[in-house]
Amino acid sequence: MDYNIGDIVTLKKGHPCGTNEWEIIRVGADFKLKCRGCNHIIMIPRKTFEKSVKKR
Repeated sequence: MDYNIGDIVTLKKGHPCGTNEWEIIRVGADFKLKCRGCNHIIMIPRKTFEKSVKKR
């Protein structure tokens, strides 16, 4: 599946702030995601990201 910067994705596991929606801010071998609830930024490997996406 093709992901672009600015896409909003829903992950299977929720963030402690209560939301499970994330905005993609970097793509490549790693993905940088920003939480839509608290603006926390994380980086995760592509393989882990693709397994954890629930819907786009």
